[in-house]
Amino acid sequence: MTLYTVTDWLGLVPIVVCLCFGCLGLVQFIKRRSLFKVDADILLLGGYYILVIFGYLFFEMVPINYRPILIDGFLEASYPSSTTLLVLSVMPTLVFQINRRCNSPMIKRIIMILAILFSAFMVIGRLASGVHWATDIIGAVLLSFGLFKLYQSAVISTEMRNKNGVQ
Repeated sequence: MTLYTVTDWLGLVPIVVCLCFGCLGLVQFIKRRSLFKVDADILLLGGYYILVIFGYLFFEMVPINYRPILIDGFLEASYPSSTTLLVLSVMPTLVFQINRRCNSPMIKRIIMILAILFSAFMVIGRLASGVHWATDIIGAVLLSFGLFKLYQSAVISTEMRNKNGVQ
């Protein structure tokens, strides 16, 4: 249960990352005085985070699988692992955004390595803690990968349209 508690608390890290990007969007909105002047990738990122939240809420309301152990005497929904979904949905966006916004190759590399190590620790920690079935973790990995690729393609598509002058 110690590993479960540690990974549960470390689940706040991706939430802080989301809040940081939310603050970036808010600062751009205030400075530029228009929502339409906020960077498109940041607006899409906000939409992406909302989509991840809806995915989480959907699986909480429609339980597909339950944890292999009781938590505080109750069966809880466990598919997909919400912590894994959150971490693997947010940390790739951190790396993606840092690669787009930072000019320092060293900072880019450090952020990427830290994000990979953190993500690996969280995924392995959730599995090793025994509070999820392996299928819960695999489902979260696949869902978060698909959602991130959806976000990434939306950003690239938007940039290509803007580059070609299409509104």
